[in-house]
Amino acid sequence: MFALIKSSLQIGLRGNTIRGIALFGAFLIFLAYLTGSFSPRQPQTVALDVGFSFLRITLVFLAIFWIQELISKEIDKKTIYFTLAYPIPRWQYLISRYIAVLALSAVFTLIYALMLLMAATYANTEYQQQFIVNLGAPFWFTLLGLYLDVAVVTSFALLVATFATTPLLPLALGLIYAIAGKGLGAALEYIHAGADGNAKMVSNFKQLLDVINWLIPDLSRLDWRISALYNLPINYSAMALSCLMAISYICILLSLAALIFQRRESF
Repeated sequence: MFALIKSSLQIGLRGNTIRGIALFGAFLIFLAYLTGSFSPRQPQTVALDVGFSFLRITLVFLAIFWIQELISKEIDKKTIYFTLAYPIPRWQYLISRYIAVLALSAVFTLIYALMLLMAATYANTEYQQQFIVNLGAPFWFTLLGLYLDVAVVTSFALLVATFATTPLLPLALGLIYAIAGKGLGAALEYIHAGADGNAKMVSNFKQLLDVINWLIPDLSRLDWRISALYNLPINYSAMALSCLMAISYICILLSLAALIFQRRESF
């Protein structure tokens, strides 16, 4: 299994598309710095907020492209038969690929975090903000939440790759899943609050969104940036519940992926 993880890491760092996305992510962090520098008010807060959003976008794209590179393309090119020829269970192949993607994501999260830390620190330092950003524990907890967010999206993309017949399906559905999971919380909150008095909208969408909430996790619960942006106290109990939700969904999705991949007869 360690040999599979090692080979997965090597493949993950080799693709030109991955390098392009990684460089584009660095450019987005620089863009966040410029956004904060030219902001007339709260420059550090703006740079940090925009940087967190750009960081999630970059990490999601990287993770999904890694799944496409490590699994979907191997299935499409039939090179997966060489890997499965070794006397190892199929679930070990999947888990090793997933661990490799998480490891690569962790490395790039740390790199981008250091870049974002510098961007937020030096964004228009001459301006005295009303709310001072907290680049200590809240900053790193926010990155942990973003990382768990990416881990959930990656597990879903991995699940799709186990039954997909085209390499583009995990990419397309993975992006849709990431967008839907992020926007689900706001939609639920709006509907449960009465939808600005629109009773027809509430009756039409409330039950549907409640059902979707059981199928798709509310990834907005893993967004803890508010403490870092405005130096607010950390809600540890809410963080713990959100982490439990994310880990539970990851375990369920990986179990389904292993079951489907084990029963798949042709690639």
